[in-house]
Amino acid sequence: MKEKAVEYYLKSGYSCAESIIKSAIDEGLCDESLLSCATSFSGGMSSGCLCGAVASSQIILGLHYGRDNKFDNPVCAREKAKEFIDEFKKRNKVTCCRVLSAGLEGMARKEHCSKLVVDAAEILETMVTVKV
Repeated sequence: MKEKAVEYYLKSGYSCAESIIKSAIDEGLCDESLLSCATSFSGGMSSGCLCGAVASSQIILGLHYGRDNKFDNPVCAREKAKEFIDEFKKRNKVTCCRVLSAGLEGMARKEHCSKLVVDAAEILETMVTVKV
C-alpha cells in the first residue's frame, strides 16, 4: 500500500490525503466514493492543522471500525484512532501539517511529506485487514 500511496502522491498529482484513499481503494479497503471526501483534507484542511495523510487514514479506520460499520467489527473506532495517532506521533512527534512541513516549500515540501504518506500508509495497512 505504501508504494502505491507515495507514487500517487509524487507522480500522479494526488494530494497526501487523496493518495492514502486512492491506495486504500486499490487494496480493496474502501470503495471509490471516499476519494472525493479526501480532497478537502489536503494541506491540513487548507488551514495547516491535521496532516491530510492522517485525516484520510482516520476515514478508513472509521469505515472499518466505526458505528454500524459494514464489516461488523466490534473494535471501537476511537481506540483505533488513538492507536493510529500514537504510532504516527512516535514516528513524527506531531500530527499538525503546519509543524510537520514548517519552512518547506515546493518540491522540498513534497519530498518531505512523501515520508508522512508512507508512514500513514504503513500504519494503516497494519491496522486494517478486512477487504470491502
